[in-house]
Amino acid sequence: MTFFPDMGRAWRRHWPHYVAEAAGIGFFMLCGTLLTILFEHPASPVQQALAGQELLRRAGIGLGMGLVIVVLVYNPWGKKSGAHINPAVTIAFWQLGKIRWADACWYMLAQLAGALLIGQLLKLALGAAFAHPAINYLVTEPKPEHGQLVAFGAEFVISFILMLVMLLALHHERLRKSTGWLIGALLLLYITFESPLSSMSLNPARTLGSAVAAQSYAGLWLYWVAPIVAMWLAAIFFNRVYKGQTMACAILAGCEAAPGSPHAREPHATEPPVYPQAVAK
Repeated sequence: MTFFPDMGRAWRRHWPHYVAEAAGIGFFMLCGTLLTILFEHPASPVQQALAGQELLRRAGIGLGMGLVIVVLVYNPWGKKSGAHINPAVTIAFWQLGKIRWADACWYMLAQLAGALLIGQLLKLALGAAFAHPAINYLVTEPKPEHGQLVAFGAEFVISFILMLVMLLALHHERLRKSTGWLIGALLLLYITFESPLSSMSLNPARTLGSAVAAQSYAGLWLYWVAPIVAMWLAAIFFNRVYKGQTMACAILAGCEAAPGSPHAREPHATEPPVYPQAVAK
């Protein structure tokens, strides 16, 4: 059995990348909470100025979170880890053979740890503001007026589209380095127009971090099943359409994998390469 030795070797080689994933999802949730308080808390002057303008408030949050994603993707740590910050994204890349199983396990553990930790820290630091019904710990739960079936379908569709756009952009030579901006644009659209249907999660770890902080688990299963299955199927679809064609890079910033990262072929490694080698010019 090689599970524990492989996990140990992966940790010793790549632990900074796992820390980057945990910090990335923590930063994402921190910004999401602060933006939601800014636009939705009744005591906020922005909320008061936009009272009755729910669509504009959601657009403001969406624009802010889109820019947060851009920062996460293109900062030096994001370029190193790949800026997955989402177990569903990591599973999809593993399905494509772009990340070794031990690294994928550590990525997902780091993402979950980061989300759970920031949820508790926000609860401790923000107290009543984080718990206010307008913020509600940033939980993603099915809307009562739509129910779980609509929420599941909406999460599935937006997750499938997000992953497919991501893969198509990374496969396209001219769009590769704009992938982070495309993801940010999709987040803006999703938060503005889709969130009334499902609360807009896309990310099982983020949903779990908020759910544990709120001690509220309504519909939690669908925010795990829908994004993971949808992104996994998007990866399978992409692989069938582009079978035999490789992506020069699968890091979301569109950069080449740095030597020694979980995304680079290592000398004498027995695992498959994480990302294909760049196509020779």
